[in-house]
Amino acid sequence: MKSVFLRFTATIAILVLASCAKLFPDKEKSGASPSPFGATGIPSQLRAGARTGGAQAPTVPGNPASAVPLSAFTPEEEIVFTDPDNPDAGLPELSTILANQPKKSGPWEESETIAKQRSAREGKPLLIWFTDSSRSPMCKALAEELFATPDFEKWASENIVRLRVDANVAASNYVTDRDIGLDEKETRRVNASNYVEKLKKRYKALGYPFLVFTHPGGEVMHRFRGYQRGDAAFLWGQMKHAHTVSSQTHAAWRAKLEKKGYREWSDKQDRKVFAKLTSYKDGTLTLIEPDGTRSKTHESKLSADDRRWINEQKKLRGM
Repeated sequence: MKSVFLRFTATIAILVLASCAKLFPDKEKSGASPSPFGATGIPSQLRAGARTGGAQAPTVPGNPASAVPLSAFTPEEEIVFTDPDNPDAGLPELSTILANQPKKSGPWEESETIAKQRSAREGKPLLIWFTDSSRSPMCKALAEELFATPDFEKWASENIVRLRVDANVAASNYVTDRDIGLDEKETRRVNASNYVEKLKKRYKALGYPFLVFTHPGGEVMHRFRGYQRGDAAFLWGQMKHAHTVSSQTHAAWRAKLEKKGYREWSDKQDRKVFAKLTSYKDGTLTLIEPDGTRSKTHESKLSADDRRWINEQKKLRGM
């Protein structure tokens, strides 16, 4: 098994080196300045044996454990190639990925998948609210005294992504869909109940209400258990502090990736993605995001700033 992995790794490294050679010619032959993407032109995460650690997220006061370290970039073993002999085959178009970005469905998302995708793409921390809207008086109090207030709504809309995990699954949009029959509704109710229990175990949610604050990378930063009437200002203050810590950590994480060649790319509709260029040929770019998502696009589909940046890189290399 180990020998197969080594041959697979070597194949990827050779292919990426070949694809990058056109954009990054040999320095001694071309006289170009050192490549900002590395001396070899091979992305660090695709080099055999490449490993790195990430910045350690600061511990929020009151949290008994430190946050899990962030990954500096996608480890080699987490990048999945549909065809290992041709890793660029079948790559999705960047425009398709940008067009299919998760859209806000309301103040509170119901899907963890969509909420986490939005958090990662928007660079905002995620607030998960475990509640029982039908039986918990303190959940109702929390909603009335904080979550339903205009000031909190304004702050939350600008600074965080919200996910509500309600034990009262009968009230969810997933179950109350008017276009489904009774049998399907019962099936969805059971699925939703199992989903709630799975998330409670994953985030170690004890009782109601229970709040979890995570970094855009998915690391749990803080947990808030229970609520007492009149504590809205205090709880909100803790959330604001957690948000500040998350923002600082995310900025440091992003800056570290930028030093490794990651940058923000935009298309002509000003839709953005944070990614690294791994190859360029005849105007076609291959990009990889920190989570390992790979895509391709043509430079003609990118923003004027991106096309200008590409032209500058070409001039540096005499292309």
